[in-house]
Amino acid sequence: MLGFLVALQIIALVVASPRTSDPSEKCYFNPLPSIPSSTANRTVPWGEPTIQFANGTTCCSSLDEIRVQLDTIDAQLLQLLSTRASYVREATRFKATVSDVNVPSRNQQVIQGAIDDAPSVHLPQIVAKIVYEGIINSSVVFEECIFNTYAGNHWKTQPV
Repeated sequence: MLGFLVALQIIALVVASPRTSDPSEKCYFNPLPSIPSSTANRTVPWGEPTIQFANGTTCCSSLDEIRVQLDTIDAQLLQLLSTRASYVREATRFKATVSDVNVPSRNQQVIQGAIDDAPSVHLPQIVAKIVYEGIINSSVVFEECIFNTYAGNHWKTQPV
């Protein structure tokens, strides 16, 4: 339910009137402004391209073009998450007890770091917060599983 409410708030922010030259700027920083939902219909497509490549061309001329790019990025994200999971697995080798696996202060430090760094890469802080909460929460479950599977056993060197 919270995710649905956040999605609605983000949608409302995107269609709201701009306070800067780029209407989407409102979506990038906390705290999120309180903007009423728009009841206006808009024609599709709307607005101007906002992604500009080094050669001066812009993206995107179609929804299909955008989806191809998103699919490419999603494949890269999966690879990065796989690499991250490998390091999480390795970190488990250094933890003496299962209570060492879930360290709320460290978890919050990582999440807050992502939130704080998000503006420097022009990422909406709400996206950084929710994504990193998901990454950390799933990593804890994964690491607990690794710990419990190998507790008292020799570590295997097979990749995750």
